[in-house]
Amino acid sequence: MSVEEHKALVRRWFEEANKGEAAFMAAMDELFATNIVHHGGGGEEIHGLKDFKQWFSAMFFSALSDFHATIEAIVAEGDKVVARVTWSGINTGEFKGISPTNKKVMDWEVLIARIVDGKIAEIWARADTLGEMQQLGLVPIPKEK
Repeated sequence: MSVEEHKALVRRWFEEANKGEAAFMAAMDELFATNIVHHGGGGEEIHGLKDFKQWFSAMFFSALSDFHATIEAIVAEGDKVVARVTWSGINTGEFKGISPTNKKVMDWEVLIARIVDGKIAEIWARADTLGEMQQLGLVPIPKEK
């Protein structure tokens, strides 16, 4: 695959996710390798497509209504794609172990996806977790002096 095809694969990830949980879950087998590894910002690692599906569903579809993601920038070289993504939703379900706040949350994330045989095989992701917690009212925002 070319780097343009690699970028198209990552774009499709978020296009399918924006269609909702059912559409995304149906497309995941085409997009992700069965042995995918996701390295998250909190030090967690998810191994295998089954666990990645469960994690993604709980993190974004169960925790957030009106989930929507936008790729703000994307670059690729070799077998890797780097994307800066913003996402938003209303926190209507448990989110990262926190009870629903019914507040809107918007975050940015930078991720690196490694492509193997036309599928996303590994992901490294970092997001603005502090900003998330501040938006949900769980961490105070420092006042300017």
